[in-house]
Amino acid sequence: MTGALRRAADRVLRGGRLLTQDPARPLAEALAIEGDRLVAVGTNEAITQYIGPGTQVHELSGRTVLPGLVDGHAHMDREGLKQVFPSLGPVRSIADIQERIAALARTRAPGEWIVTMPIGTPPAYFDAPGCLRENRWPTRHELDEAAPDHPVFIRPIWGYWRHTAPLVSIANSRALACAGIDRHTISPTPTITIGRDASGEPDGVFSEQTMMPIVEHSLMRCVPGFSEADRAATLPAAMVAYHAFGTTSIFEEHGAAAELIRAYKSVHGRGALTMRTALVASPDWGALSGGTHPDNYGRLLDAWCAGLTEPACGDALLRITGLFVDIDIVADNRVRARSMPYTGWAGFNYDTALAREKARALLIACAERRIRVVAIWPNMLDLFEEVDRIVPIRDQRWVLGHLSSLARGDIGRVRDLGLVTTSHTNRYVYKEGHLLAEKLGPGRSHEISPLRSLIEAGVPVSLATDNVPVSMFWPIWQAVTRINRYSGAPVAPEEGISRSQALHAATVSGAMLTFEENRKGTLAPGLLADLTVLDRDPLSVADDELMDLRSELTLVGGRVVWPSLPVAPDGPTARRPD
Repeated sequence: MTGALRRAADRVLRGGRLLTQDPARPLAEALAIEGDRLVAVGTNEAITQYIGPGTQVHELSGRTVLPGLVDGHAHMDREGLKQVFPSLGPVRSIADIQERIAALARTRAPGEWIVTMPIGTPPAYFDAPGCLRENRWPTRHELDEAAPDHPVFIRPIWGYWRHTAPLVSIANSRALACAGIDRHTISPTPTITIGRDASGEPDGVFSEQTMMPIVEHSLMRCVPGFSEADRAATLPAAMVAYHAFGTTSIFEEHGAAAELIRAYKSVHGRGALTMRTALVASPDWGALSGGTHPDNYGRLLDAWCAGLTEPACGDALLRITGLFVDIDIVADNRVRARSMPYTGWAGFNYDTALAREKARALLIACAERRIRVVAIWPNMLDLFEEVDRIVPIRDQRWVLGHLSSLARGDIGRVRDLGLVTTSHTNRYVYKEGHLLAEKLGPGRSHEISPLRSLIEAGVPVSLATDNVPVSMFWPIWQAVTRINRYSGAPVAPEEGISRSQALHAATVSGAMLTFEENRKGTLAPGLLADLTVLDRDPLSVADDELMDLRSELTLVGGRVVWPSLPVAPDGPTARRPD
């Protein structure tokens, strides 16, 4: 049909190297977009016929194009929340902290709270308190000197940014008084240490041997936290941060609490949602006064979760899919849940875990109603298998995510149950791989994030960032090289996968998390026009450059969501991001 009259495309990208992830055409040079869909993918010559007077044309000049990346465990909202409270900046001494606090005090009325981000260098905060000349945390009295007329609270990190304890927060005297904390105050949990001076008075330093903060949900609950308005207001910035690395879809498998779901709905309602978002429901079992008998879980699901059956509720940009289920009952989570419905950094409910037998009854009720279950710990595999013997789940694509380790025999079980999986190489390879290898013992390191074995067994494996950091090219790099941050050596290198396999995991397999592999994840005619133009070729850059790749152009449904490239002379100027 070359030469036949065609309707001109809205946008054309040409002169590139398109890694389509389409087995029928793995490589291409150009593509055309009409509305939110790809209408053609092929050679430069073939796509020329789609260019008309109104077509926006991007000359790629050899750049690499991928389908938009899918983050299987994103916690994207957390990136936006980092903007709510002011940063202390690159402080190098306690005097620097005092200077920053004093500057903030000058902008606030007496008595108004001063709450800041943690001490240290983001995003991981590896260097605190070693970044300070004194190599210690400031005390309440040192914060008092900077802001005697204001309650001051320096927030702790979200521990999974660094994956090491302790988490430390600091309050000045006015803040302690607001919270009613004095020499008689007892810690609500053994994981919290209330720092004290030589006389036994609180020194303002709280230390937590945990990964998720507890102090702000208990002892210092009076401190201003993130409002629902904050969550909605900062989501656009969070989306931009992820789009900058080519991510166009996220799957929030750890679950979303009501306040986070409302924030997404608010952003979507005003037409500002640019990330394809799938939110898994996060239950708050503590909200059911006295709990509920397992015999009634079916009625509960019918009344409360009818909208969670597949196909998912929602549209192409925002959908609610599946129910998060956990059996790891953590005593500290009961303390955190005291501040519900407020979730702090988490975005998910803390009171999600059930006793095993109750969880089993719940899962059977979910399977009967085709409500998909999402879990993130390997101990759920046995439970999935028990449920499958009663109500088959093999065609329901239940999710076993956040994979830490799996024995060889478990991989076959995952395959036979029809599960889809997400990895967490940022934690279990890069940051904690050496610890996990030590825990498993000699001869078992191959069980750590066994991506190659899963793929060879036919299990769909997708990649995820967990917001540590936001770029999907970090887990792509980790999946390929298996490098551990502390040892500098690879962890279970035999479980590394090829770059092509990693890109497939970040696109096609990611789309499978939401039953959308026939709508996105591949550059092929008729599919959604979600794509990224990269600054370098992920198949040819050196290993140590792979994690540094960035997007020069990101499209979601044919819409530019990250700054565009110059256009060709025969096309009008491309839009800047909305």
